[in-house]
Amino acid sequence: MQQEQRPGRRMVLGAAAALGAGAVALGGGAGTAAAAAAPAAARGRGHGGHFRDLPVPTVIGHRGASGYRPEHTLGSYQFALDNGADVIEQDVVPTKDGHLVCRHENDITGTTDVSSRPEFASRKTTKTVDGEAHTGWFTEDFTLAELKTLRAKERLPQFRQHNTMYDGRWSVPTFEEVLKWADQQGRKRGRRIWLHVETKHPTYFRKLGLGLEERLAKLLRRYGRAGRDGHTFLQSFEPSSLQRLGRLGVDGPKILLLDDLPVRPWDFVEAKDPRTTRDLITPKGLKWVAGFADGIGPWLDTIIPRDKDGRLTKPTTLVRDAHAAGLILHPYTMRNENNFLPADFRRGTDPAAYGDAFGAFKTYFATGIDGIFSDNCDTAVLARDAFLAGRKG
Repeated sequence: MQQEQRPGRRMVLGAAAALGAGAVALGGGAGTAAAAAAPAAARGRGHGGHFRDLPVPTVIGHRGASGYRPEHTLGSYQFALDNGADVIEQDVVPTKDGHLVCRHENDITGTTDVSSRPEFASRKTTKTVDGEAHTGWFTEDFTLAELKTLRAKERLPQFRQHNTMYDGRWSVPTFEEVLKWADQQGRKRGRRIWLHVETKHPTYFRKLGLGLEERLAKLLRRYGRAGRDGHTFLQSFEPSSLQRLGRLGVDGPKILLLDDLPVRPWDFVEAKDPRTTRDLITPKGLKWVAGFADGIGPWLDTIIPRDKDGRLTKPTTLVRDAHAAGLILHPYTMRNENNFLPADFRRGTDPAAYGDAFGAFKTYFATGIDGIFSDNCDTAVLARDAFLAGRKG
């Protein structure tokens, strides 16, 4: 069984040899970033300072509770919060008229009922996003009013048939609606609700005149979430997006997401910067990241690689190296289904059946990661509590 493909993340190979030496340090030179690494180290590892209230390892509800409800819906966010997630994740993309909405991708073909709506049939098109062609319907071709007529549906029905019973129950939420929801839930619980917000394809949208960072910063300021104590992580696969948010005065903790080892962030591709994930996870690369971010969000296979049969091998030095640079680690993504688990923890032959997720969580937690994205936050919380109890014992 193959690891689920991460839509919209293109494998860009052999770039360093083709482009030669001399990386472009986006948003400032490497020297400037290195000079800023010491403050990052002081505020990062161990959830000190501005995120000291979070337990470690932190459980992050991946797109809400997408193992139980269609992803990026208010129903998914609520279920994650009710079932113990410490932080709730949102991905933001823009509409044609500039509103930020929560979708994992701007291609909404697989997560809404748009393909069954005859009034939008003519909107189907093929676009190249971050170098990869996609055919379908895209948020930037819809006004918010039009998008609000659509209904969300389960993205992975082949693995989560039970989730399809909720198809059509929720609309696509705006990010502002999520901020209002988080404030309401915070008042109800007597504490602020932590969010983990990703800018999706920021270079692509900036070229369309739909820059994400300015819109996001405005909303975060409006709802008191732009400061160090705003209870909001900012994340992106593009370093320049995090750097731009910093220049806009958004001072919350920032997490640089990292794809597979040969992949270059898309803003690096555009800037002809030859560095790949492999370069960014070296001690030198991590020191550069620490100049503008508090942590990294690597793919789990970067922490413990899998062999050709899908079994876990020996952990890499990434956790140790990131901590040495003052960075926390929020890797992605743990799911309960056999299809997504390492072969060591699959049970039976049904890819949609649950495997030994508790065993997999324990193995990943033992590497020293500071948090984890999970579609099944209740499982993650139980696994975390058992892991911490066992360590104390």
